[in-house]
Amino acid sequence: MPYALTDEEQQARRRAVVEVMQATPFLAGLGAVVDRYEPDDIRVRLPFRADLTNDGAAYHGGVIASMIDTAGALAAWSNHDFDKGTRAATVSMTVQYLSAARHSDLVCDARTVRRGNELIFTEITATDADGKVVAHGVQTYRIA
Repeated sequence: MPYALTDEEQQARRRAVVEVMQATPFLAGLGAVVDRYEPDDIRVRLPFRADLTNDGAAYHGGVIASMIDTAGALAAWSNHDFDKGTRAATVSMTVQYLSAARHSDLVCDARTVRRGNELIFTEITATDADGKVVAHGVQTYRIA
């Protein structure tokens, strides 16, 4: 039987996920900040940047989708059993846009709904800094 990670090793790897993800070129370029990283409960914030908007005021939908995808992925990793593997990808994601985030930080709260053997199901809500819902996402993430 292969060596199983201790609880301390599992926790250390889960904590390292934030640093690794924030260092990826795309996310580093966005400037996303992880405000909360608890097991199955994540908050990621994107400080307002006019260069990521359609018109200098409202975030582009692709930026919102990227943040929703990132928050869902972090939720999936936040309580992952690393003995099951580390190869990961978003399998499916649906985004419903409800409003615009104008001249505001974008805040994404994500939670894990269910964990299977390889598939993790997450729900993500994106709001502006005042808590007005901007978009809602449902994601299926795979780690194997």
